[in-house]
Amino acid sequence: MVSPPPATVIAKNALTQYHAELHRALAVLEHDRAESLETFSPAFRLPEPSPALEEYFSVSDVAVTDLPAYRDRRLRLLDLMRNPGTHTTKTLASLIIVARAVRHIAETGERVMIVTPSSANKATALRDAVGRAIAAGLVTEDQLQIAGIVPAVSTAKLWSSPLSESAPLRDRNPLVTHESDEPAKVKELASAFMAEHAERLHGKYGVRFWYTLDLDNYRAADMVRAFIERDLLPASDTRVHVHSVSSAFGLLGHDLGHRWLTGECGHELPQARYFLVQHLGTPDMVLSLRHGTHDRRNLPAYRLDTADGLYRQDEDPHFPATTFDPDEQLDPTFYTRRPQTSARMDPIIARHGGGGIVVSLHECLKRYGEVRRLLASAVELPSDPRRLREWSLVMAVTGTLNAIDRGLLPDGDDVLIHGSGSYADQDYRPVPDAHRRTADTADELAGHIEAAIRAASVR
Repeated sequence: MVSPPPATVIAKNALTQYHAELHRALAVLEHDRAESLETFSPAFRLPEPSPALEEYFSVSDVAVTDLPAYRDRRLRLLDLMRNPGTHTTKTLASLIIVARAVRHIAETGERVMIVTPSSANKATALRDAVGRAIAAGLVTEDQLQIAGIVPAVSTAKLWSSPLSESAPLRDRNPLVTHESDEPAKVKELASAFMAEHAERLHGKYGVRFWYTLDLDNYRAADMVRAFIERDLLPASDTRVHVHSVSSAFGLLGHDLGHRWLTGECGHELPQARYFLVQHLGTPDMVLSLRHGTHDRRNLPAYRLDTADGLYRQDEDPHFPATTFDPDEQLDPTFYTRRPQTSARMDPIIARHGGGGIVVSLHECLKRYGEVRRLLASAVELPSDPRRLREWSLVMAVTGTLNAIDRGLLPDGDDVLIHGSGSYADQDYRPVPDAHRRTADTADELAGHIEAAIRAASVR
């Protein structure tokens, strides 16, 4: 195994390393809960430490890497993408979610099926975690199942894994796609299943259905980001946390961890300042920061430059100066419109500083070579950007550079970029068409889920 460069520091198996501290911190959520969307939710408790749990958590490494400076700003990468089975930060939350389900199953003997709408990465990470829990012997394939509901536009981003490659596991863990002009409709489909069918199927089969979209399921794991900052980074009163966001779950988790460390534990940590990066397809959180509303009528007006075919604007530097299309969808992973989390993030940024910026595909491509060079010591991007399938990291770095150029970042020389996702076509095998199901209605989705439950009920 090649050793990392000296500028990289790694927290090996972070969820094992911070197990005791995280277990205590999870209790904070009982007093700091967002409004729950769930009818059933396991307690915020982890299984007791064991060799099996340590093996299960072994893909939770987190690293901090120094990057080359840019215009006198010190850049670092918080690498949350080190699980080779996902290459996204969704691993940390998914491992915690599944671990909570494991403890519930062990304590009650009840079967659990996770139901998750996802743009792609969340489903991939949760399926990876369920597969790891089964492989580690924490549960059996009949005790814990998962149904993922994903927009059809995201199918190329779904990673194949034992849950799709093994016929018995595939039958028990349906991956369902939904065709719609609005990708976020998968949330409505999953919610309709829960409202119309979950109670009936629970009564018939005794299976608990866990709809895992609740913010707190993700904030729980993302508290680890604050632990990593405390232990692996020098104290800084000027640090800015940059993150590509759809709903900013990760930064809200960091904020919760920061508040727990400073309030409950008495650590002296500088107040975090958050800087959000979005794209033109879903710029809602930046719009809310700038205008107090998600109304897209507040986007700047773009004009077509017939000389080069680009759309341009110089009205607001927080939005792309150039784009191929003002209505483009840079990455379908970022699909949330009008996120309720704006109501939490806006006042945090108003109190402590920060901001946001929106980037375009044209801007990302224009700076791609520069971004690839800056990240070379930490993450290998493909030389051909057409091979990239997850743009989160490239968006974050492009947004950082654009914000520095335009004077939008808060004062200070310390920038921590949260690397939440980056993978290319050579990093994974997509789930074959034959290994996916489709559903247009909640009834069709219920049919797939009931078939999966029956498959796990055969003895």
